Amino acid sequence: MTAIRLLPPALINQIAAGEVIERPSSVVKELVENSLDAGARRIEVDIEAGGARLIRVRDDGGGIPVDELPLAVASHATSKIGSFDDLEHVASMGFRGEALASVSSVSRFALTSRASGEDAAFRIEVDGGKLQAARPAQHPQGTSVEIRDLFYNVPARRKFMRAERTEFAHIDDLLKSLALARDGVEFRLSHNGKPVRIWKAASDERAALQRVAEVLGEEFPAQSLRIDHAAAGLHLSGWVGLPTASRAQADSQYFYVNGRLVRDRIVAHAVRQAYADVLFHGRHAAFVLYLQLDPAGVDVNVHPAKHEVRFREQRLVHDFLFRTLHEALAQTRAGLGTLPAAEPELATATGYASPVTPSTGSAPAWPGQFSQSRLSLGVRDAPLAGYAALLGESPSMPAAPSMPAADDSETPPLGFAIAQLKSIFVLAENAHGLVLVDMHAAHERITYEKLKSGRASSNLRSQMLLVPLSIAVSAKEAAAAEEHADALAEWGLELSRSGPSTVVVRRIPALLEGADVGQLSRDVLSELAQHGSSRRLQELENELLSTMACHGSVRAGRRLTLPEMNALLREMEATERSGQCNHGRPTWTQLSLAELDKLFMRGR
Repeated sequence: MTAIRLLPPALINQIAAGEVIERPSSVVKELVENSLDAGARRIEVDIEAGGARLIRVRDDGGGIPVDELPLAVASHATSKIGSFDDLEHVASMGFRGEALASVSSVSRFALTSRASGEDAAFRIEVDGGKLQAARPAQHPQGTSVEIRDLFYNVPARRKFMRAERTEFAHIDDLLKSLALARDGVEFRLSHNGKPVRIWKAASDERAALQRVAEVLGEEFPAQSLRIDHAAAGLHLSGWVGLPTASRAQADSQYFYVNGRLVRDRIVAHAVRQAYADVLFHGRHAAFVLYLQLDPAGVDVNVHPAKHEVRFREQRLVHDFLFRTLHEALAQTRAGLGTLPAAEPELATATGYASPVTPSTGSAPAWPGQFSQSRLSLGVRDAPLAGYAALLGESPSMPAAPSMPAADDSETPPLGFAIAQLKSIFVLAENAHGLVLVDMHAAHERITYEKLKSGRASSNLRSQMLLVPLSIAVSAKEAAAAEEHADALAEWGLELSRSGPSTVVVRRIPALLEGADVGQLSRDVLSELAQHGSSRRLQELENELLSTMACHGSVRAGRRLTLPEMNALLREMEATERSGQCNHGRPTWTQLSLAELDKLFMRGR
């Protein structure tokens, strides 16, 4: 072997570039983040040939003094941290001090800057790692960085670059995410001399929502819920898409921690669990969420590209995110806060711009609200009876509905039933036009929520195993079983550690009798070990309750009377998550008068 020796600075920077600079969009990310850290209020990004020929980022930030320009392109030189304590409390986008050094080592690099309060600007150039002396230049306050011929001296890396259109698409997506992170900053993007994007700085929440609409689609604001909740030193704000506005791919998910876009398994798991009860199989939620917390509570020095973070209180963050989103989605009662697409401004002003508050379980109020009616649809009660027996109760069917008269000006959100179509759909008239309800899907959700409520308010019965089951798990999972034994016992699952990597199962929830005990225990412990919490028991119980609700709900083909239809509508308005059935499909839809007029070409 050869002798140990120090690597030359140029080679060190090129190695670092392999970690930080993956493609042209990586360069844009580093440069724009530097502009944001400099306090820029306007950032222009000019691209040529997808970034292979030119990347230019210009800002109106604080600028760099002439004597600091050589340090700006030196490895591990930065103005953002100076001690270990600073590293523990990073509040800036960048802090590693290696981005410009890495970029300048694999391109023809130029930086022009005029510092705040200075009379002149100066320019430095770096070619192949060789720094030229600074010279005077013309430039307003702020900084411009030009990257030409990216990877010209690293042919192997250049071969991995994709087509011009593909590379620019990555840059475009990146700018969208940064524009969402800082709605108070103006962003401009051009490609080959042609303007592509202009995001004006937002001055209020309505303007910020308009920027969200430009990125996620014009229909997103009218199909989303506003989130604004704080607890335990955490603050979550933003917008989450309604379950009915889900997507086939996870391409509209933006999560920011202290202004930094991140991908985190704790966050992904919490969001997935929050939507578990309302999202159709294989669909993905759309959201733009901002989590603010003490910088000391999150470690951003995990990956050179800073895409990943590590929360110091992972379980706290997970539970906060889950509970906040879970409560928000619980408010998606049919007819509540949802207006026709023809009235998006009204929908934003009355429904989605208000903070989400924890659900009270009570029915929504409207002028002259009806006394809550109960359904008595003559459905089979065998599944409900079986569930009640597990809780030690006796099933009872509700009384027949009673519908007091009401003035037309006091129309409830879903209106009044007028007919039934093919014994499948309920047709109703409300203040906006026509409401169509899938009666089985709607009643299924109502029954399901009642079963969950009954289970939550009753003592859970557990079933002792005839022969205790010993299962092999990892040492981390065995430790989780020991740590969370009391919490698991509350759910009726009794586990005890019997060795370094062995646990014994003695009891399971009576509702899950017949389940694969070994697999169930492993799933629960796996989640506990990885995330510090698990909802696997509850999810399995909910799956069973969902099946019971399906069999215990009114079937298509059943003729309903008008009072029964109206009772169904009132129950939908009072039931959490009634906008979707148990499988995530919509239970109702609204056709406004404008949409009906369009169908018949009225007014033309």
